[in-house]
Amino acid sequence: EAGLDEIRFHFLDLEAEQYRETITACSAAGIFTGVELPCEPDKESELFELLETLRDFNISFLNLNELEITVGNIDNMELRGFNLSTEITAGAAGSAELALALRDRTMAAERGETDPLDGRTREPYGYHLKFCTAVYKDAGQLRRRFLRRGEATIAPHETLTEDATLMFGAIYSSEEDQTAWIDEITEQTDLPRRFMLWDAENGRIEIPLVVAETIAEDVDAPVAMIEVTPTFERMEVTVVWLNEKGV
Repeated sequence: EAGLDEIRFHFLDLEAEQYRETITACSAAGIFTGVELPCEPDKESELFELLETLRDFNISFLNLNELEITVGNIDNMELRGFNLSTEITAGAAGSAELALALRDRTMAAERGETDPLDGRTREPYGYHLKFCTAVYKDAGQLRRRFLRRGEATIAPHETLTEDATLMFGAIYSSEEDQTAWIDEITEQTDLPRRFMLWDAENGRIEIPLVVAETIAEDVDAPVAMIEVTPTFERMEVTVVWLNEKGV
């Protein structure tokens, strides 16, 4: 009745079970339900274990925030042995690396690939994982700089979000098949070729998100929504699969 359409749970001490009943009720009520946590470098084993625990929860997403060192918590952070990761961010050293390792595990499972850390193959987790860096959470000036960079470098198929990230759709393909895919997309959707880009490094064809969402269920290949930073590295912060095809 209050019009709530999304809710994020913040677990105390990474204990999930006490929230299960409420999470189930929220999900059943049609609320977009997820979990949001700081990525603490000294909780590596607990966070990897939590990935598995959340398989049995009715959630759509897990947001991991880079652990921040602030004026209010710096004494506690020093006691735990945390230092700043760089001079331009308030992120704790090791937090981003752990978050990316957790994200890579969920992505590998979704694609049916082996995990880059232990070489195991896992079933998809059933929710998507997003990593938010300290840069985007608290550095307003740097965020505005990224917005300007995004506006200056945005490609025709990309959308600049309010969070100063770039968003687009992607069809995963082998290099041998990418030309045929581009030809077929052009034929079926009348999408001009300048709105498609072959990304050889990641093995995918970048296209406008609205097109990816439209054709996802009719394409015999993995289709995803991709969100990246507008930096030289184009770090992926979100991958949401739009169909059930495996790589």
